[in-house]
Order: sequence, then C-alpha cells, then structure tokens
Amino acid sequence: MTVPAPTRTAVPSPALPEAAQWGLFAAFVLFVGLGVALRLPDSPARSGAAAAVALAAGFALLRVPTQWRVLVVAVAAAGVAVLGNGTASNVGWFAVCVLAFWAALSAPRRHALGFLICTLALFAAEALWAEHDPGWAAWAVGTLCAAGAALLIRHNLDLVDKLRTAQAAVADRSRAEERNRIARELHDVIGHSLTVVALNVASARMSVRYEPADAERALLDAERLVRETLDEVRTTVGVLRVDEGARASAAVPLPTLADVEALVDRSRQAGSDIRCRVDGDLAAPPGTVGLAAYRIVQEALTNAAKHAPGSPVQLSIMVERGAVRVVVTNETPTGAVAPDSEPGIGTFGMRERAEAVGGSLFVGADGEVWEVRAVLPLRRDRPTGATP
Repeated sequence: MTVPAPTRTAVPSPALPEAAQWGLFAAFVLFVGLGVALRLPDSPARSGAAAAVALAAGFALLRVPTQWRVLVVAVAAAGVAVLGNGTASNVGWFAVCVLAFWAALSAPRRHALGFLICTLALFAAEALWAEHDPGWAAWAVGTLCAAGAALLIRHNLDLVDKLRTAQAAVADRSRAEERNRIARELHDVIGHSLTVVALNVASARMSVRYEPADAERALLDAERLVRETLDEVRTTVGVLRVDEGARASAAVPLPTLADVEALVDRSRQAGSDIRCRVDGDLAAPPGTVGLAAYRIVQEALTNAAKHAPGSPVQLSIMVERGAVRVVVTNETPTGAVAPDSEPGIGTFGMRERAEAVGGSLFVGADGEVWEVRAVLPLRRDRPTGATP
C-alpha cells in the first residue's frame, strides 16, 4: 500500500508572526521619525505630509492582504523619498531598507523583486542627479543586503515548512505500513488457525458417534489452538495501544522458523497429510527471516488445506549458509489461477514478507503440482542471487 504525501496548497508568501510585523513597523517608524527630525526645520508642511503618508502606509502593511502589500510598500517608499528630498545623508533612507526587507519577507516574490528594481532605479536616478555623492551607492547596497537577508530567512522558513510536511508524510507512511503489517499478522494467524480448527471440528463431527475418544481429542486440539490464536491476536492488536505498559504486558514471543515443526504437528492432528523434510538448523536464521519463513509456511499450509483438502503436502525447508529455501507443494486445486494473475491477500502477504527481508517468492502451478517457493537471504548485504 502506497500512501501519497499530504498535499499542501501553495501560498505566495509565509504569514509573518504578529510580533515580527510589529517589530518591522517599529523600526520603520523610528527611521521615518529620524528623517522628519532632520527635514522638519527646512520644510515643515512637506516633511509632515510625507511622513504622515509613509506612516499611514506602514501601518496599513499590518492589515493589508498579501497580494496588495507591495503597492502599500511602494506608497510608503514614495513618502520616504519625498522626506529624504534627494539628500543621501538623511538617515530616513533606512526606512526604505526596512521596507525592502518587509516586502522580500512577506510579499509575493515577483512583487518584491519589482519593488527592489524600482528602488535601485530610484537610487540610480538620485546618484545621476546629485553629482559626486557616493552615498546613493551605499543605500543601494544596503537595500540589496536587506532584501537578500529577508529572502534567505524566507527560504529557511520555506525549508522548515517542507521538512515538516515531509515528516508528516513519513509518519503517515509509517502508520500505514504498521497497519499493513498488523493486517498481515492477523490474516496469517486467524486464517491458519480457523482452517485447522475447522478441520478438527469436522473430524470431531464425523467421529463423535463411533469414536468419541477421537472426537474429544480433536475438540481439545481445537480448543488449545483457539487459545493460542487469541494470545497471538492479543499481541498483534496490542501494537495499536498507546499505553506502553499495556503493550509490554500483552507481548508474547513471535514465532520463528524453529516453531514450524509444532505448526506441522497441529496441521497433522487436524487431518492434513504433510510430509516434512528439514535440512539445516531451524534455529540458525535471525528473527526477521525466521518469522517471514514461518508465516510463508503457515499461509501455504492453510491454502493447501482450504483449496486442496486431502491432498498430500510436501514441505521442504533448507537452511543453507546464505539463505533459507522453503518449498511447499501439493496437488493443483481445481480452478487455480495462473501465477501472474491477480493474487489474493494471502499470496500478496507472502510476497511482501519475502521481499521485506530481501528475498523472492514464486506461487503457481507446475503441471499438476501447486508450488510455493521462497528464497530468503540471511545477509541483506550479500544477496544470494538465486531466484526460486
């Protein structure tokens, strides 16, 4: 199951925190106030009007929608330009640097770029108009640095936002994979157990009249298997619990390849004709490989009992130096599908288990024989290269 990454609507600009916006506005007010203090004695009316326009536009930046923000910034910059009156020594021009920073940080990027170009053009025109005044070049560089710093901050904010989105996607994918794992465990445990229980109950039903001892033994086996299955189901469902203490108390060891012999014995007691051949030490494979092999054998025996009842089953397990090979064969059931057709959940689960440990699986008919063949490597860094 593939879980798509969460989609996020593209936003032209990040939403600045309220405190950051008020901080920028305070800095803007400070520099406009310094500019007014320097210009007010020369032309009070003009300086006062320019400062009022600039401050009103700066305050509007706190509430104006994002798409109109650059226009308000331009109005505020025009007020500062009138206040500066072509004098590069007026510190009020710092207000333009603040506006460039504000626009680059919160306005759409293309709008911020347009404002920056217009501001640089203004400084260039002032430099051409006022000969031998190097101050305009300094203001242009300062405005560029302010805008560049804002763009760097904005890039980092966008990167953090993308990382959070990626983390959410990874968390969703992990939860989906965990649900799939639990679904496979429940399917394998319940499917096999119910099949064996059904065989025991059928045997007891046929024996209860003439062989009550055999019927009682079959029912006892069914009861024992139901209890074991409940323990495994309780363990699997315990993974879903948030309470770690409850999860730990409900945990029981997962089966390994060494438990296959007990699995075969239960199936034989239920009436299945299973001939088992084992080469190698079943306790040698690591836990993940052993669990995968156990579940594959369990599902194969379940399918044989359900789809080809009464047919002899040949089980071969070979624990080699680099891999575990599992082969389960039985009579081809009527209506069996081709290996490349749509598989059922059991076949799909077996293939997932084999691939999860770096192995491979083949399920299909070979003449009149139905085969399940799996190769599970014991070392993930050294693939066996064998195909079943």
